[in-house]
Amino acid sequence: MTGEADRRPGVPRGERGAITVADRVVAKIASQAAREALSRFTESTGHVPPGRRTPHVTTAVRRAPERNPAGPDAESADRRQAVLGEARMRITVELGYPSDIGAQCAAVRREVTEQLRTWAGMEVSDLVVSVERLHSVHARHADQERVR
Repeated sequence: MTGEADRRPGVPRGERGAITVADRVVAKIASQAAREALSRFTESTGHVPPGRRTPHVTTAVRRAPERNPAGPDAESADRRQAVLGEARMRITVELGYPSDIGAQCAAVRREVTEQLRTWAGMEVSDLVVSVERLHSVHARHADQERVR
């Protein structure tokens, strides 16, 4: 007995259907990756209050262009087939101070880009990491936001 899918002419099994990854899934993967990257900087994370350690991610996902294996750049055809889309995102973080802010932001960029490629099959075209607030070790009280 042959199924209906086996009788369809012209479309190979591997090219039927589509996989899409929702924006919120991409944002959750990016947030987790950023949190993991920042957790490696122990001198900074100890100064940030527990409720403020989660990075905030805004993202926009664009589906991958249609595949054309007979295109002019055939060497990148395998790469295009592996990519499900392209993500643009902004990640805001709160960091402890003093610390190496540049190294932490670079680690977030590297980890988020790698994890999105691995877990969601997405390329990151634009990634902005912004520091929303620095938490100083010199603050007298845990509730105090500024050093005076």
